[in-house]
Amino acid sequence: MNLKAILVEDEANSREILRNYLSKYCPRVELLGEAASIQEGLALIHKHTLDLVFLDVEMPFGNAFDLLEKVPERNFETVFVTAYDHYAKDALNNQAAYYLTKPINIDELIKAVEYVFEVKEKESALEEKVLKTSDRGIEGKITLPQQDGFQVLNVADILYCKADDNYTEIYLENKKILVSKTLKYFEEALSAFPFARVHKSYLVNVNEVVKYRRGKGGSVVVSNGKELLVSASKKKELLAYFD
Repeated sequence: MNLKAILVEDEANSREILRNYLSKYCPRVELLGEAASIQEGLALIHKHTLDLVFLDVEMPFGNAFDLLEKVPERNFETVFVTAYDHYAKDALNNQAAYYLTKPINIDELIKAVEYVFEVKEKESALEEKVLKTSDRGIEGKITLPQQDGFQVLNVADILYCKADDNYTEIYLENKKILVSKTLKYFEEALSAFPFARVHKSYLVNVNEVVKYRRGKGGSVVVSNGKELLVSASKKKELLAYFD
């Protein structure tokens, strides 16, 4: 399996460096084209079926986020490349699989490509079988602090948790519980159980996942029909549960 990719970068020298690095150190990347602007990049995206887009953040007449907004339904992964590291948070929040800063570190480039390769490989494998988690059952309880004491909850009854600033919404089959703890708190509290942090806002019980959808970062549908976004940087962690 090769990764079909394009480069979108306005600086010719930067394109040449990345092209040469990919050719030498990432032989499984099949480069289908290069673009020097958002418009050229969009044309290549519409022309080819892609697995991966290397995308410079700052370009003339727009930036990487402008380009991605014009491709709302996308099945490719994105690796952002930029000289400015202050874009890192925005990159991850916009479903970038990886973030590289210039000058490009070869080891980091290889890691980025390997990450995308593993995600694509796992996605393809999922299409060949019924969605079923690894044999990791849930047996246990968790206490939820409340103003007048605490509530004891069976871990297996939790479908997913959603961040709400410094609070967390715990979703069960027929109700929601608001708890004055952060999602990070529950990520740690449930670390011994098959719960995956699929997004900055969601922690999901993978035993309740009934469907996985590609696109952007992707999404999962849980047993109550709710669809939850999956960040590209969290895909690998989630898909590992279905090996």
